[in-house]
Amino acid sequence: MSNTVYKRLAGVFRNPAVRRELQQLDPERDYQRMVQLLVGYEFPFDVTRALELALFHTYASPRTSALLMRTGEFERHGQKRYDDTSILIAWFMQYGLDTETGRRAITHMNRIHGFYQIENEDFLMVLSTFIFYPINWINRYGWRELTPGEERAFFLFFREVGQLMNLTDIPETLEDLRKFTDRYEAEHFRYAESNRRIADATVRIVEGWFPKPLRFAVQPTFAALINDKLREAFGYKKPAAWFCQLLEGSFWLRKWPLRWLTFKPYPTLVENTFHRTYKAGLPNLEELGPEKISQRIRQRSA
Repeated sequence: MSNTVYKRLAGVFRNPAVRRELQQLDPERDYQRMVQLLVGYEFPFDVTRALELALFHTYASPRTSALLMRTGEFERHGQKRYDDTSILIAWFMQYGLDTETGRRAITHMNRIHGFYQIENEDFLMVLSTFIFYPINWINRYGWRELTPGEERAFFLFFREVGQLMNLTDIPETLEDLRKFTDRYEAEHFRYAESNRRIADATVRIVEGWFPKPLRFAVQPTFAALINDKLREAFGYKKPAAWFCQLLEGSFWLRKWPLRWLTFKPYPTLVENTFHRTYKAGLPNLEELGPEKISQRIRQRSA
């Protein structure tokens, strides 16, 4: 995988060399590098927002939300749970699955999951959201749409993640994956109190990122960005039409300057991203996750 690091032009302008490299890459062979470029340079903000909604999507299954409620992590340590998850995912996306850091991130994620009883199809559902949400979000709100090759790269990247997680029956194509998610949602998505509690806990995490006068808008924003099926599963109401139009318009407006300008670090990495739980610095990778599980992992390794 290429190690080329690009710099912004004049400190604020996008470097067209990133797009040129993406156009020259073959998604069947170079999907890890393509994801690295898309996440680190082209769409860091969009991928982060998309993956937040992807996790939100999974709470619509009572089986998933009930497990999260039993662990108590979202309700008691919500910001840490958010930061740990985003850091682990970012580490293997930015470094690649064949690197030491990428392998350590996947291995540690598997160790954490190994303490819970999770069905294969539940894992596949979560995996599918990590593919569809970035694709759909970028194509709708990004400063440009993804090419078919870039969409294929996201699919192949997370398909390999699933293989490294030892998942079975992973669909071979995006079309087959869509059929799986449609079947899963029809069978499992419905309202449950656990769905609502985990969704509300997530909303509280995000509310903590804003000054008090702005926090009222967080829950309606989540409700506006999800579909009717999810709103029903969480017991949320669709916000007023004016609010949805205002939100949609703000995302459309941000597209135009971002065609040329970028104010995110270049590239955006775990190491130069602010994490509220770790203001003093990033922890060791193997220290991420619920504290009780981290202690048990350390005891096993001792």
